[in-house]
Amino acid sequence: MAHSVDTSLHEWMTRGGDARIVLDPQTGLNRYSSAPFPREVLAFASSTANDLGKDADAWLRAQFPNGAGHLEAGAAYAACLDGLRETIREAYGLGSEIDVFFAPSGTDLEYVGLIAVAGRKPNGIVNLLLGADEVGSGCIYSAAGAYFAKETALGTAVSPGEPVAGLPPVTMDDTPVRCESGDAFESGSLTRDFASAIEAALAADTFPLVHVVHGSKTGLVLPHLDDVDALRARFGDEVGFVVDACQARITSEAVAQYLARGIIVFVTGSKFMGGPPFSGFALLPSGLAASAAPLARGMANVFRRAEVPESWPGRDCCEDTGNPGLALRLSASLFELSRFQALPFERVARVVRAFTEATDALASDLGIRKVASVPAGDTEEPAEHPIEMLTLVTLDLCHAADGSALRELTFDDAVRIHAALIAQDIRLGQPVRCVRLPGEGWGATLRIGLSMPQVSMLDALSDSELGQWFALRIGRIREALEPHISS
Repeated sequence: MAHSVDTSLHEWMTRGGDARIVLDPQTGLNRYSSAPFPREVLAFASSTANDLGKDADAWLRAQFPNGAGHLEAGAAYAACLDGLRETIREAYGLGSEIDVFFAPSGTDLEYVGLIAVAGRKPNGIVNLLLGADEVGSGCIYSAAGAYFAKETALGTAVSPGEPVAGLPPVTMDDTPVRCESGDAFESGSLTRDFASAIEAALAADTFPLVHVVHGSKTGLVLPHLDDVDALRARFGDEVGFVVDACQARITSEAVAQYLARGIIVFVTGSKFMGGPPFSGFALLPSGLAASAAPLARGMANVFRRAEVPESWPGRDCCEDTGNPGLALRLSASLFELSRFQALPFERVARVVRAFTEATDALASDLGIRKVASVPAGDTEEPAEHPIEMLTLVTLDLCHAADGSALRELTFDDAVRIHAALIAQDIRLGQPVRCVRLPGEGWGATLRIGLSMPQVSMLDALSDSELGQWFALRIGRIREALEPHISS
């Protein structure tokens, strides 16, 4: 009986999303080579996708001893999500005035930003992205107000690129986050670019929606909060902001600072939080849901009613049904969040320091560099923001520590190396386009990321045990990488 319940919960977690969470019948894994059940693999892949952790799996089985089928009913699903809303507020220390809008994935969260500012200007919305190469690839569609897959989480057949009905016209403007050499732009430079784009949007009688990135695929946090404040002071209510914190590498303090400024914060449970793919939620500033325009009718193809805050006008257009898979994925993620948030900051920082020392040694042994998670002028910032900038390391397989060229491994080479490591039961984060080769090509990178479950587990180890734990595992990664980058 217990086995059938376990299997049922795991199977539910492959439903109620899109094709990315469907398991391949040959490998038993999804397209990210992860699974909604625990496995014995060496994994530092929290920047991409996680397996379900053992502790979270045990917690789910205790919480749902009779399975999750009852969550298909709208009332039961709504009660579950309301409980998860309270869990989120408690974890981040937020008041009851903060609304939570749930989504099947971080990609779907882009719709929340659009519907939040719909109707502000007669000619629609200009969505000002930042570093599109360092956020999810599907977001290019959803940020434009279009479907990004062939099927939504409700099982509705759609076409990628097809506009979502009821949304105003949406145009996009992407500001690169890195220059041609791969170095991150300074916050002030990005802010000036945003100011020009905002002015152009307003001149066209469109509403500008600015994306702040708090933890990109390579750990960047841009623009700085004081620069965001400068834009708010200059343009007032004529501009809106969302924070892409989908990696979940963000502190309670940072969350509160954004919300206090009336800024929406996007978070997912499937990256640093350590939950299985996919789940997401948007933290909404006080009063935003109630004052928003009625929900676009096309959102009925994307969201279920309980996922939309109760005070949002027009939410009744959405089905009053449940999504047990999403409820389970969220529950597992928030179990990890609550446990992590209970740790004192200095104990988290101790684990992160050990991780930094181990990955520094890895880069040194391989003779390669780490991609900087800050602009050149902000070298002190990582030490002040270890969760955002030091829990994720991007290895540049093409350059030495001093930036000199070592080899011309391409992005496609990195994809091949990444797959080869998976075949050895080593899961790292997927390559990301942030290193330039001579000419127009992208160089090879791999990412090594801590997760909340790992930090929670490693907190119990002594300093010496912690060092040994990392040395053993990072050493195995070094041995696996060496044959692929030897000259």
